[in-house]
Amino acid sequence: MTIYRNEWKHEISRSDLITIRQRMRAVAKPDEHAGPKGSYQVRSLYFDTPSDRALREKIDGVSVREKFRIRYYNGDTSLIHLEKKRKESGRGCKQSVLLTREEAQAIAEGRLDWMPGSGRALVAELYSKMCSQGLRAKTIVDYTREPFVYEPGNVRVTLDYHIRTGLGCTDFLNPDCITIPAGEPVIILEVKWDAFLPEVIRMAVGLSNRGSSAFSKYRVCRLYG
Repeated sequence: MTIYRNEWKHEISRSDLITIRQRMRAVAKPDEHAGPKGSYQVRSLYFDTPSDRALREKIDGVSVREKFRIRYYNGDTSLIHLEKKRKESGRGCKQSVLLTREEAQAIAEGRLDWMPGSGRALVAELYSKMCSQGLRAKTIVDYTREPFVYEPGNVRVTLDYHIRTGLGCTDFLNPDCITIPAGEPVIILEVKWDAFLPEVIRMAVGLSNRGSSAFSKYRVCRLYG
Protein backbone atom coordinates (compact mmCIF):
# COMPACT_ATOMS: atom_id res chain seq x y z
CA MET A 1 0.00 0.00 0.00
CA THR A 2 1.29 3.43 -0.94
CA ILE A 3 1.49 5.78 2.04
CA TYR A 4 1.42 9.50 1.34
CA ARG A 5 3.00 11.92 3.80
CA ASN A 6 2.20 15.54 4.44
CA GLU A 7 4.94 17.97 3.43
CA TRP A 8 5.81 21.59 4.12
CA LYS A 9 8.64 23.36 2.36
CA HIS A 10 9.89 26.84 3.27
CA GLU A 11 12.70 29.06 2.03
CA ILE A 12 14.33 30.53 5.13
CA SER A 13 17.13 32.92 6.09
CA ARG A 14 20.46 32.20 7.75
CA SER A 15 19.14 33.52 11.07
CA ASP A 16 16.06 31.28 10.69
CA LEU A 17 18.39 28.32 10.19
CA ILE A 18 20.23 29.02 13.42
CA THR A 19 16.97 29.47 15.34
CA ILE A 20 15.33 26.30 14.04
CA ARG A 21 18.51 24.26 14.51
CA GLN A 22 18.62 25.20 18.19
CA ARG A 23 14.92 24.53 18.68
CA MET A 24 15.09 21.13 16.99
CA ARG A 25 18.14 20.10 19.00
CA ALA A 26 16.10 20.77 22.14
CA VAL A 27 13.02 18.71 21.19
CA ALA A 28 14.07 16.14 18.56
CA LYS A 29 16.97 13.83 17.72
CA PRO A 30 19.41 14.14 14.84
CA ASP A 31 18.93 11.49 12.19
CA GLU A 32 21.19 8.51 12.95
CA HIS A 33 22.99 8.97 9.63
CA ALA A 34 23.94 12.58 10.31
CA GLY A 35 27.19 11.74 12.09
CA PRO A 36 29.09 13.87 14.62
CA LYS A 37 28.65 17.07 12.58
CA GLY A 38 24.87 16.65 12.54
CA SER A 39 24.79 16.82 8.74
CA TYR A 40 25.65 14.86 5.61
CA GLN A 41 26.29 15.52 1.95
CA VAL A 42 23.70 14.46 -0.62
CA ARG A 43 24.40 13.85 -4.30
CA SER A 44 21.49 13.09 -6.62
CA LEU A 45 21.20 12.45 -10.33
CA TYR A 46 17.80 13.49 -11.69
CA PHE A 47 16.03 12.12 -14.76
CA ASP A 48 13.68 13.82 -17.18
CA THR A 49 12.19 13.43 -20.65
CA PRO A 50 13.52 15.13 -23.81
CA SER A 51 10.75 17.73 -23.39
CA ASP A 52 11.59 18.21 -19.68
CA ARG A 53 8.24 16.92 -18.50
CA ALA A 54 9.18 16.69 -14.80
CA LEU A 55 10.62 20.20 -14.84
CA ARG A 56 7.63 21.69 -16.64
CA GLU A 57 5.11 19.96 -14.36
CA LYS A 58 6.93 21.38 -11.34
CA ILE A 59 6.95 24.90 -12.81
CA ASP A 60 3.28 24.64 -13.80
CA GLY A 61 2.24 23.30 -10.39
CA VAL A 62 0.70 20.09 -11.74
CA SER A 63 -1.08 18.37 -8.83
CA VAL A 64 -0.06 14.80 -9.66
CA ARG A 65 3.53 14.33 -10.77
CA GLU A 66 6.53 12.07 -10.31
CA LYS A 67 10.29 12.10 -10.75
CA PHE A 68 13.12 9.58 -10.65
CA ARG A 69 16.56 10.08 -9.19
CA ILE A 70 19.63 8.11 -8.07
CA ARG A 71 21.19 9.19 -4.78
CA TYR A 72 24.10 8.52 -2.43
CA TYR A 73 25.51 10.21 0.67
CA ASN A 74 28.86 11.55 1.86
CA GLY A 75 30.59 10.33 -1.28
CA ASP A 76 29.94 6.68 -0.35
CA THR A 77 29.10 4.89 -3.59
CA SER A 78 28.84 1.52 -1.83
CA LEU A 79 25.24 2.43 -0.93
CA ILE A 80 23.25 3.91 -3.83
CA HIS A 81 19.48 4.30 -4.00
CA LEU A 82 17.16 4.54 -6.98
CA GLU A 83 14.17 6.59 -5.86
CA LYS A 84 10.81 7.53 -7.31
CA LYS A 85 9.02 10.48 -5.72
CA ARG A 86 5.34 11.05 -6.40
CA LYS A 87 3.36 14.12 -5.39
CA GLU A 88 -0.41 14.33 -5.24
CA SER A 89 -2.29 17.39 -3.97
CA GLY A 90 0.62 18.55 -1.84
CA ARG A 91 1.32 15.16 -0.24
CA GLY A 92 4.19 12.91 -1.21
CA CYS A 93 5.40 9.34 -1.18
CA LYS A 94 8.71 7.75 -2.05
CA GLN A 95 9.75 4.32 -3.31
CA SER A 96 13.37 3.24 -3.06
CA VAL A 97 15.56 0.32 -4.06
CA LEU A 98 19.30 -0.31 -3.83
CA LEU A 99 21.59 -0.25 -6.86
CA THR A 100 25.16 -1.42 -7.24
CA ARG A 101 27.73 1.08 -8.42
CA GLU A 102 27.88 -0.70 -11.78
CA GLU A 103 24.07 -0.58 -12.16
CA ALA A 104 23.94 3.11 -11.29
CA GLN A 105 26.68 3.87 -13.81
CA ALA A 106 24.88 1.87 -16.50
CA ILE A 107 21.59 3.73 -15.92
CA ALA A 108 23.39 7.09 -15.99
CA GLU A 109 24.95 6.17 -19.31
CA GLY A 110 21.69 4.86 -20.79
CA ARG A 111 22.75 1.20 -20.92
CA LEU A 112 19.42 -0.49 -20.22
CA ASP A 113 19.45 -4.11 -21.44
CA TRP A 114 20.00 -5.60 -17.97
CA MET A 115 17.16 -3.71 -16.28
CA PRO A 116 14.10 -5.90 -17.13
CA GLY A 117 15.77 -8.92 -15.55
CA SER A 118 16.96 -7.17 -12.40
CA GLY A 119 14.15 -8.62 -10.26
CA ARG A 120 13.28 -5.20 -8.81
CA ALA A 121 9.95 -3.62 -9.70
CA LEU A 122 11.21 -0.04 -9.45
CA VAL A 123 14.15 -0.74 -11.76
CA ALA A 124 11.72 -2.33 -14.24
CA GLU A 125 9.44 0.71 -14.02
CA LEU A 126 12.30 3.09 -14.71
CA TYR A 127 13.33 0.91 -17.65
CA SER A 128 9.81 1.03 -19.07
CA LYS A 129 9.69 4.82 -18.81
CA MET A 130 13.19 5.27 -20.19
CA CYS A 131 12.01 3.31 -23.22
CA SER A 132 8.50 4.77 -23.60
CA GLN A 133 9.06 8.37 -22.43
CA GLY A 134 12.74 8.82 -23.22
CA LEU A 135 13.71 9.45 -19.57
CA ARG A 136 17.42 10.13 -19.30
CA ALA A 137 19.85 11.53 -16.74
CA LYS A 138 19.73 15.34 -16.79
CA THR A 139 21.80 16.90 -14.01
CA ILE A 140 23.56 16.42 -10.71
CA VAL A 141 22.22 18.14 -7.60
CA ASP A 142 24.51 18.41 -4.55
CA TYR A 143 23.67 19.88 -1.14
CA THR A 144 24.26 19.68 2.60
CA ARG A 145 21.45 18.39 4.82
CA GLU A 146 20.85 18.64 8.58
CA PRO A 147 18.13 16.09 9.48
CA PHE A 148 16.06 15.72 12.64
CA VAL A 149 13.49 13.07 13.58
CA TYR A 150 10.63 13.05 16.08
CA GLU A 151 8.89 9.72 16.63
CA PRO A 152 5.29 10.83 17.38
CA GLY A 153 3.74 11.54 13.99
CA ASN A 154 6.81 10.05 12.26
CA VAL A 155 8.12 13.57 11.75
CA ARG A 156 11.24 14.41 9.78
CA VAL A 157 12.61 17.96 9.66
CA THR A 158 15.51 18.81 7.35
CA LEU A 159 17.58 21.92 6.72
CA ASP A 160 19.18 21.97 3.27
CA TYR A 161 21.78 24.42 1.97
CA HIS A 162 24.95 24.77 -0.16
CA ILE A 163 22.94 23.67 -3.20
CA ARG A 164 25.16 23.05 -6.23
CA THR A 165 24.50 21.98 -9.79
CA GLY A 166 26.48 19.78 -12.13
CA LEU A 167 25.27 21.86 -15.07
CA GLY A 168 24.79 19.27 -17.82
CA CYS A 169 27.18 16.78 -16.25
CA THR A 170 25.70 13.37 -15.41
CA ASP A 171 28.92 11.60 -14.34
CA PHE A 172 27.70 11.64 -10.76
CA LEU A 173 29.87 8.76 -9.53
CA ASN A 174 32.98 10.75 -10.38
CA PRO A 175 34.11 12.64 -7.24
CA ASP A 176 36.00 15.09 -9.47
CA CYS A 177 32.90 16.10 -11.42
CA ILE A 178 32.74 19.89 -11.21
CA THR A 179 29.68 21.46 -9.60
CA ILE A 180 28.93 25.16 -9.07
CA PRO A 181 26.59 27.05 -6.73
CA ALA A 182 23.01 27.03 -8.04
CA GLY A 183 22.45 30.77 -8.06
CA GLU A 184 22.14 32.86 -4.90
CA PRO A 185 22.57 30.92 -1.62
CA VAL A 186 19.28 29.41 -0.49
CA ILE A 187 18.31 27.52 2.68
CA ILE A 188 15.31 25.20 2.58
CA LEU A 189 13.34 23.92 5.57
CA GLU A 190 11.33 20.76 4.89
CA VAL A 191 8.87 19.19 7.32
CA LYS A 192 7.29 15.79 6.65
CA TRP A 193 4.83 13.85 8.81
CA ASP A 194 2.17 11.16 8.65
CA ALA A 195 -1.29 11.62 10.19
CA PHE A 196 -0.55 14.52 12.52
CA LEU A 197 2.11 17.15 13.22
CA PRO A 198 2.80 17.41 16.97
CA GLU A 199 2.40 20.90 18.39
CA VAL A 200 5.94 20.89 19.82
CA ILE A 201 7.33 20.49 16.28
CA ARG A 202 4.88 22.99 14.81
CA MET A 203 6.14 25.53 17.34
CA ALA A 204 9.80 24.62 16.78
CA VAL A 205 9.63 25.21 13.04
CA GLY A 206 7.15 28.08 13.22
CA LEU A 207 8.42 31.37 11.82
CA SER A 208 6.71 34.68 11.31
CA ASN A 209 6.35 35.86 7.72
CA ARG A 210 7.39 32.48 6.29
CA GLY A 211 4.84 30.80 4.05
CA SER A 212 5.20 27.42 2.38
CA SER A 213 6.77 27.46 -1.06
CA ALA A 214 7.18 25.24 -4.09
CA PHE A 215 10.98 25.45 -4.08
CA SER A 216 12.64 22.68 -6.07
CA LYS A 217 16.37 21.94 -5.98
CA TYR A 218 16.05 20.17 -9.33
CA ARG A 219 14.31 23.17 -10.87
CA VAL A 220 16.95 25.62 -9.62
CA CYS A 221 19.80 23.41 -10.81
CA ARG A 222 18.23 22.94 -14.25
CA LEU A 223 18.43 26.69 -14.84
CA TYR A 224 22.10 26.06 -15.52
CA GLY A 225 21.87 23.08 -17.82
